[in-house]
Amino acid sequence: MAAPRTRRQAQAALATASPKTSEVVQNGATIVAQNAELEEEEEDEGKYPKENIFAFVPNQIGYVRIVLAILSLYYMPLHPRSCSTLYSVSCLLDALDGYAARYLEQSSRFGAVLDMVTDRCTTASLLVFLASAFPRYALVFQILISLDMASHYMHMYATLTMGGTNQSHKSVDKSRSWILNKYYTSKTVLFLCCALNELAFISLYLLSFSSPILSPGLLQQAPKSAADAIIKGAEVHPSTLSQIFANPYSAGALEMARANKMDSTVPWIIFAISAPVMLLKQFINVVQLVKASRWLAEGDVKERRKQGLPRKKTV
Repeated sequence: MAAPRTRRQAQAALATASPKTSEVVQNGATIVAQNAELEEEEEDEGKYPKENIFAFVPNQIGYVRIVLAILSLYYMPLHPRSCSTLYSVSCLLDALDGYAARYLEQSSRFGAVLDMVTDRCTTASLLVFLASAFPRYALVFQILISLDMASHYMHMYATLTMGGTNQSHKSVDKSRSWILNKYYTSKTVLFLCCALNELAFISLYLLSFSSPILSPGLLQQAPKSAADAIIKGAEVHPSTLSQIFANPYSAGALEMARANKMDSTVPWIIFAISAPVMLLKQFINVVQLVKASRWLAEGDVKERRKQGLPRKKTV
């Protein structure tokens, strides 16, 4: 039996076909639909100019953010001013790429994912450093990393699975969570929460360069001039550290290199201002994780009911 050539012919044939030939007709209808979609795509390519999503201005800003973030990580161990400046600029560009996407009408799924992945990676990298700089509180920073990664992954996966591929992860209905709705729909709330959250972590990073606390057991005998230079807060070179530590890049050596390098007044003020918002951001992460988990569980229940599960046990 010949396959129908048009959609109308396929529908008519499917309506009048016998059970034996219905499968063949249905396959023919599928082929017709696929051919029609290909023809529509070819027509669209003729109507619109070819676009390179990777070259969109917002995505180019995203690439700059990545470069700045990598540079900040390079300077992170021993150069607090350079690192904090580069890291802060990278975070501020997060707001600029969103504005550019809306203004230039260049919003894209790739850009949204690139933006989120960059945010997660930069924050996690800074928290990893804080865990090494403040080993007593390493567990706290590890929990913050896990919470940030888990909540955003669960939220994104739940949105794609339950809301469909065309739904943005920022489209949260009030009936599901009013706090997430406010967080994602208000640009002011979103910017302040993200900015002050990062600012709190940056202030803790700067405080790690003003702490004189060391582990005496890590120290070796050293020339008095080298020890005096470090205690006074002078710029420390690895060659100087090698006179005191067996490994100039060990945790003890880097801690001594950071000690008394800058005054702690300004970082403490910044932390006092930004800490409440940082805690609010962590609470929002918890809410996001719980709501996403419940949304996925609701979908699982519906899917199991379609499959007739759980089956009634026969006695």
